[in-house]
Amino acid sequence: MKINLITFSRRYYYLLTAFFVFVVYLFTMAPSVVQIDSGELAAVQITLGIAHPTGYPLFTIIGFLFSLIPLPFTKIFQMNLLAAIYCSASVGVFVYTVKLVLDNLGLFNPKENVKKDKTKKLKKKDKSKKETASTIDNVIPDNIKYLSAVFGGLILAFSKTFWFQSTSVEVYSLHLLLITLVILFLFKAFISSINNDKTFQWIIFALFLALGFTNHMTTLLILPGVAYLYFSRYGLNLSSVKRVVLMILFFILVLVIFYSYLPISASQSPLLNWGNPIDFERILRHISGKQYQVWLFSSTAAAKKQFVHFVETLPAEFSISLIIAAIGLFAAFRKAKRFFIFLIITFLFTILYSINYDIHDIDSYFLLAYICLAFFTIFGVLKLYEITGKNKNVLILPGLLLVSLIIQFYSNFDKVNQHGIYTFEDYTKAVVGSVTEDAIIFSYQWDYFISSFYYYKNVEDYRKDVAVIDKELLRRSWYYNQLSNAFPGLLDGVQNDVNEFLIALVPFERSETFDSQKLETHFRRIMTGLVATNIDEKDIYVAPEIFEQEMQRGEFVLPEGYILVPDLFLFKVAKGNQYYPASDFNYKIRFPEKRNHYITMIENFVGTMLSRRALYEIKFAQRERAKYYVQKIIENLPNYKLPPVLDQFRN
Repeated sequence: MKINLITFSRRYYYLLTAFFVFVVYLFTMAPSVVQIDSGELAAVQITLGIAHPTGYPLFTIIGFLFSLIPLPFTKIFQMNLLAAIYCSASVGVFVYTVKLVLDNLGLFNPKENVKKDKTKKLKKKDKSKKETASTIDNVIPDNIKYLSAVFGGLILAFSKTFWFQSTSVEVYSLHLLLITLVILFLFKAFISSINNDKTFQWIIFALFLALGFTNHMTTLLILPGVAYLYFSRYGLNLSSVKRVVLMILFFILVLVIFYSYLPISASQSPLLNWGNPIDFERILRHISGKQYQVWLFSSTAAAKKQFVHFVETLPAEFSISLIIAAIGLFAAFRKAKRFFIFLIITFLFTILYSINYDIHDIDSYFLLAYICLAFFTIFGVLKLYEITGKNKNVLILPGLLLVSLIIQFYSNFDKVNQHGIYTFEDYTKAVVGSVTEDAIIFSYQWDYFISSFYYYKNVEDYRKDVAVIDKELLRRSWYYNQLSNAFPGLLDGVQNDVNEFLIALVPFERSETFDSQKLETHFRRIMTGLVATNIDEKDIYVAPEIFEQEMQRGEFVLPEGYILVPDLFLFKVAKGNQYYPASDFNYKIRFPEKRNHYITMIENFVGTMLSRRALYEIKFAQRERAKYYVQKIIENLPNYKLPPVLDQFRN
């Protein structure tokens, strides 16, 4: 039985590692929507829509098929579960790849390709320390290979950013699976080219590379390393170039097949139709992420800021295991130079590209660099084996690795744990649930409730009557088509300004010379006009960030005679200066003990609006109502700092 168990574990070591990681991921997975794009991406998958650039067709199609499985969960939980599956599967692929590399280590070192095992020369010689050293240097026992592979996989699985991708629906979870598959089949093709020179393996590699691009364009970060590995094997000649052309043709075919999903879906006017990519110009604009290119290579100051962020957060990713990766960096150079150069090229290119993208949630763009570091840890394990190899206590090396892994696991668990997080669901339902029937909400709180509302509205049919207008998306031509389809008649009163704005927007979206003043004039007219032409039939609400920013700067002006009244979570547009009552605060927003930036911001949004409502009540001598709202702040927002003027209502 013991022998069978060992045989089973060695045969399925990568599957067992992936399963173990998946079980752990279940304990940190979010049960609901979380910050940023979670709600939108879940809704796009379930309704077969089109997500924000670059569209992610493969992610959408697989997600849709998975959503059809009748599991006994909410749909958002089911989509979060798929993210955990992707990430744990990518760990399994990584572990399998490590073992493949270690089994063919000599092929990654040009000087070792034709060498024989040196230990054979020592068989008839003195069985001395020299023989032991040679054995350790040139022959890696199978148990050390398995130990290195599994340890490297677990180090990667429990690094902070990698682990976080498993907690909720995100395109990066599938990206991790695809990029590890790309690396696996790259190495398979490289190894087979030395043994049998099979072009077929390179075609398989091209397939997975194309699939990577159909999910996320940062797959391109691996290309410089691929080019090095390929041409270091074949050289630059007619034969190698012909093979590259063949791979490119196959690559393009796969891309065309999957990205044809975008115009096909857009032609059906889906509920979520970001970019409306119905023609070649819009398709190209969408898949290139043109609207985000303003943040790419924006300034050296931004690059410096992001680089400092990478350096400062790197120890938190791997904790003490980073030392093993550093040891492995030098060991890899000696044991597998080609592999070392491939990793260095990939690591540096990933860092140089990513630090030049000036966005807040940049950590995910460093994922390929973290994968490179995880590969270096396996060589760190080999070096530690050399150091401890003479010791008869076989538990020293596994013990050291286990301690390292436990420290990393413990230091990252609370940082990534999304278990029990319902804050975004609660806040979304509270904000939208607090408005009247057929209301209109102006906001750009995408990260906090707008993205989440896409899910609850389009999947769970929650408050489908409410129109949430994203102020920032009103600057995009495709958004008007989506608004018109979702809410017929909403734009009727401002159609002339919309038409003029769309005409003026064409050169802007094409990066041609445009009239910025004309664009801004029509944009402001549209904002004000939407209020003026709908206020008689619908209640209109304005989110606090618009009041604090655009309205204070005069970029968004209400029609004459109208004011804003604080009304629980939002401002309500009202006429005249008389007193307007607000509803009771019958909402429960669950805040976890440990909070991230986004959850803290939600607490500030809610606390600030309730404070404003209390001050409004004081203005109209409604002291009991003021006290009521203050007490609700104290009961529901224990971390919110109450304005001093309201301290009198604490008791």
